[in-house]
Amino acid sequence: MPCPGARTAAAIVAALLCVGGAGGQAPGAGAPAELPPGKLGEAIALGRAIVENTKDHPLSKPFVGNALNCTSCHLDNGTHPEAATFLGVAAAYPAWSPREARVITLEQRVQNCFIRSENGARPPLGGEVATAITAYITWLSTGQPIQQNADRPLGPRAMRALEVEGGDAERGAALYADHCVSCHGDQGEGDDVSPPLWGDQSYNDGAGMSQAPKLASYLKVAMPLDDPILSEQEATDIAAYVNGHARPRFRLSDHAEPAP
Repeated sequence: MPCPGARTAAAIVAALLCVGGAGGQAPGAGAPAELPPGKLGEAIALGRAIVENTKDHPLSKPFVGNALNCTSCHLDNGTHPEAATFLGVAAAYPAWSPREARVITLEQRVQNCFIRSENGARPPLGGEVATAITAYITWLSTGQPIQQNADRPLGPRAMRALEVEGGDAERGAALYADHCVSCHGDQGEGDDVSPPLWGDQSYNDGAGMSQAPKLASYLKVAMPLDDPILSEQEATDIAAYVNGHARPRFRLSDHAEPAP
């Protein structure tokens, strides 16, 4: 949930929409130095481009139902070491998903993000969008040992749960005014750089971020952008306030998967 903070507008756009420098350099520390050659490198580069501009990229736009990009939560194209990082994630899959009550692949996890966080539709398995994003995330796990997750579909750098239980939305409203409103707006509407936090253009109520504890864990390590100074209680209070607002309804029955 990027917010410009102390950066200039130009700098924040460069950070969030980073596609690497000359020679196929990857964005952010922890990513491999160069893309592989040939068609695989092209697929990874496409995945990175979709991740950074999901809502407007011509291939992914038909599957997006709000104003969010993958980078709205997965900061720095998923290479931020703490904020919903992609680093090492592929090494955890296939993984058990309690939410789906089955073992899922990384590509299926990508699909689920489209119907939940993007409030849209699943891109087809094996199609250009799902394959490219999966290739990009897998590339970011280069050299990582396989650590399949028998408990949940999360990688080894998953955000930790906070020790605070329960947030106060009234305190959260005051904290939101102090730390968030300058970027995300007093109605949570966001702008061209910062994503909307509630309303029709935000994540739906089936997304992971719609669960206040998960949102609080994210806020603790990521917000305010450039200066994540919130205490655990403050992050929990802001999460309670943000998720107390209306957002799109998620119905799994609206997203029936095609028969195998």
